[in-house]
Amino acid sequence: MSNYDYLETTLGLMEIICEDESLIGLKLVSEKIHRECENKTSKKVKSQIKEYLNGSRKTFNIPIKLTGTDFQKKVYEETLKIPYGSTKTYGGIASSIGNPKSMRSVGMALGKNPIWIIIPCHRVIGKDKKLTGFAGGIDKKLSLLKLENPEIEIKE
Repeated sequence: MSNYDYLETTLGLMEIICEDESLIGLKLVSEKIHRECENKTSKKVKSQIKEYLNGSRKTFNIPIKLTGTDFQKKVYEETLKIPYGSTKTYGGIASSIGNPKSMRSVGMALGKNPIWIIIPCHRVIGKDKKLTGFAGGIDKKLSLLKLENPEIEIKE
């Protein structure tokens, strides 16, 4: 059974979805549509997201359960390896998982990222350092990248 909780942030309202002791979903929503049910995991998520957004946290130690196809899970696992303040290209992710020509598929997988911010899809950029698609909006992607690295060079 899934538990839902919410966190109001500077980026907007985040919906936190937990199953057992694991986080399975974190996304921006326009309104609360489920009954809030805080548990130990969602409480930890809220605390760590607040710390991340105020600049005092660089890594997360929240148990997550990856969902999706095998390909999507490989993409998410590789994306989790991108360090705070760094970026990697879609092609770089594709090469790292052994499918060097699957940049678009990587982009599509990241577009379905169920655990926004914690699986840091905002750190994945185009090969020309351009910001491309982001489910939360390009403005939010840029603000997360600038939060992590104010000196980052990005082509808007």
